[in-house]
Amino acid sequence: MASYALFFTVLLVVMATAFRGWLESTLTSQSRDLLDQEWAAMKGYLRIENRPGPRGGPETFTPIWFFDPNDPDEAFIVEQLRRVYLLADKDGKVMQWSEVYRSIGFNSPEEIQAVIKAGKPQWWLRRNAAGAPFMIRAGVVYDERHSTAPDKSAEPFFVAIGRSVAPAEHILHQYTWVYTAIIPLTILTGCLLGWFLAGRGLEPVTEVARAAQRISGSNLSLRIPVRGAGDELDFLIETFNRMIQRLDNSFRQIRQFSTDVSHELRTPITAIRGQLEVALFTASTTEQYREAILNALQDCERLSQIVRALLLLSQAESGQLALRRNRIDLSEVLRDVVDQFKIPADGAHVQLSADLSPGCLAEVDRVQIERMISNLLSNALKFTPAGGRVHVSLGWREDQVEIVVEDTGCGIAADHLPHIFDRFYRVPHSGEETSPERGLGLGLSFVAWIVKAHGGHVEVASQPGEGTRFRILLPATAPQAAREESPQPVET
Repeated sequence: MASYALFFTVLLVVMATAFRGWLESTLTSQSRDLLDQEWAAMKGYLRIENRPGPRGGPETFTPIWFFDPNDPDEAFIVEQLRRVYLLADKDGKVMQWSEVYRSIGFNSPEEIQAVIKAGKPQWWLRRNAAGAPFMIRAGVVYDERHSTAPDKSAEPFFVAIGRSVAPAEHILHQYTWVYTAIIPLTILTGCLLGWFLAGRGLEPVTEVARAAQRISGSNLSLRIPVRGAGDELDFLIETFNRMIQRLDNSFRQIRQFSTDVSHELRTPITAIRGQLEVALFTASTTEQYREAILNALQDCERLSQIVRALLLLSQAESGQLALRRNRIDLSEVLRDVVDQFKIPADGAHVQLSADLSPGCLAEVDRVQIERMISNLLSNALKFTPAGGRVHVSLGWREDQVEIVVEDTGCGIAADHLPHIFDRFYRVPHSGEETSPERGLGLGLSFVAWIVKAHGGHVEVASQPGEGTRFRILLPATAPQAAREESPQPVET
């Protein structure tokens, strides 16, 4: 409130000062315009003639006012012109003056000569003994013979006329005092009104704050009701609700992750303990002890894989695992990975093929791309029965590189598709729970993170009993000309 009052005060003072300056400038301009008009009228009535001196003496310049004394209008105008009036020759000798001008003081000879030398109008603000202000306009006039076309022989004379500016000064003083009295009252009224309006305006914010205080980690399902006004506060409430929704999703993921980790770690630990207890109480030969130790070591290795995978995925999602991007040809990377899976595919009696368009350049981390393709091929071979096919393709799609991994395996039901990229989520398949090669449920989570980290997009389509198709789009770096000139895909 103090800052508001200070700002309001400064604003009022600045506005008052600016308006006073404008008012003073306007009044001064009006006074000058009136004096300019009176100066023009004065030059029409005043003539300075060269007449013989008394008793045949030398000629002297004599000021004469030409007007009709019987005409009240002309008489009044001349009287007004001579009310604040001074006439002097070029040496500074005063020739005619008015009593009002005498009260404000005659100009010195130096001032008179300076005005005549300058030849331009001069303006002064002078005061009489009582302090009344007068605006003076001084300039040069010439004798009657040269009044219209002065030359070097023309005789210059100093003339000053003026008028009282006391009314204008009174207006300025009144404005200053009135505004000085109004400012404190305006500030007080403005502060009270601002305090009231701010209280009314912040009341919805206070309600939002109270509602936010009721939200905690145990009841993140609560939402702040929208007021329906469609204003900035409703936008803030909607933003806050979306933030709570994200927090709720994060908490759910954390709880689910904790549950999954506990389950995944408990299973091998329980198996290890059970095998060792059985060996301790029932084993009687070296071979039985060796078998129990071997099984325990296998479960330890599985436990170690889970921990390593979780640590790597956690580092990736928290940004601690930085990508080492290089501009590489993805066809070479995919060909190397496909060649590595040729032997496992032949062993499973699954046909593995690839159509790879050369020259598909992209700024990627080779290690992560290899991990992504390996995870997809591993899943495809695992869930494709003997006699099936797994196919990998690589090509251009406008400004992106498209990678497709598809198989003719058992497929995935529609209700499982939205969850296959979640951690530890495994689609139930016949006989998988008893399989020694049962996965950790983290492979596709890595795939999703790798694609996202490279600014790409992954899609999956599947039909139970018909197979699954993963489609990945990554930003490309090759120019359009290179794509048009690229050779045809190579069958692998």
